[in-house]
Amino acid sequence: MDEMTTLRELRADVPVPDRAALAPGRKRLTEAMAGGGRTRRLRADWRIASLGAAAAITVAALLGTQLLDASDPRGTAPATIASNLDLSGPAETLNRAADFVEGATAPPEPRDDQWIYTRGVVAEPELKAGGEGMAEMTYEPDSWSRYGNGAAEKDQSDDDRSAREIYRAAARLPEDPAALLAEVRRLYPADTSGQTRSETEEQQTFRGLSVLLESYPLPPAAVARIYRAMATLPGVGITGHLVKDAAGREAIAVTRDEQGTHERREILLSPYDYTYAGQRFVVTEDYEMKMPEGMPGPGQKFTAGDITINEARTAAAVVDAEGDKP
Repeated sequence: MDEMTTLRELRADVPVPDRAALAPGRKRLTEAMAGGGRTRRLRADWRIASLGAAAAITVAALLGTQLLDASDPRGTAPATIASNLDLSGPAETLNRAADFVEGATAPPEPRDDQWIYTRGVVAEPELKAGGEGMAEMTYEPDSWSRYGNGAAEKDQSDDDRSAREIYRAAARLPEDPAALLAEVRRLYPADTSGQTRSETEEQQTFRGLSVLLESYPLPPAAVARIYRAMATLPGVGITGHLVKDAAGREAIAVTRDEQGTHERREILLSPYDYTYAGQRFVVTEDYEMKMPEGMPGPGQKFTAGDITINEARTAAAVVDAEGDKP
């Protein structure tokens, strides 16, 4: 059995990767292989150690945009939770969030020569049964991407997009929720590579919404339309209580079960201003993942409530040059 076939079988239950978020990771991985850039160590999922170097490179590209600085941009002063916060259901939470962000003053669109700076944190998996063979991997601590990236925009080989493309696509999203969700599916099509389990239409839509909300910046009016449309998507829920993101901050969890897996995807929003805070994947039922036939290594037991992926964005800003920080 070749390594890539083994990798596909191993991750059959894993949620479809957000391909629009992979471009910075690919660039960062290439630079790291060339010997450039500062790195920090991160313990990776137990599955990486068992798959060897080829699989580790694949996951490095997937996780390349996850960062390791745990600072909180809200600072040390106590923040005030939004006075209209309601966690009783998706319609109540997301429509109130839409009303809140819609009233924000829209900053000017960035210039084509400006850069988008982001910083974040990824937490280790929280597994009640413990993890085996945790490997170490390296990542850049900060990320910059050109707002107007003409080369990326000309490459139509996949659905990676520049920040400028996403900003303008979001600004054009229709008011009608059903039409908006259909446009999100067009922007982020279903995975057809055969490497992962097939998505349902609703699952594809929720993934696309997650990728779209993760982009920075977005027009406030567009975010409001996205929240109102998300509230209408079948299967979307709210945890009913605040959760902790990878940086230890309180967050609203907008949830949806990933069909064909034992997990749910959670889009995390700030309870202070309803901005995007990060995402988590949480195990919904006990199960055991076994290694593919012919591949050595222990399996892994998962327990309902385990958090397999937990990442947060702790800073985002428009800057004038690569390397600048706010």
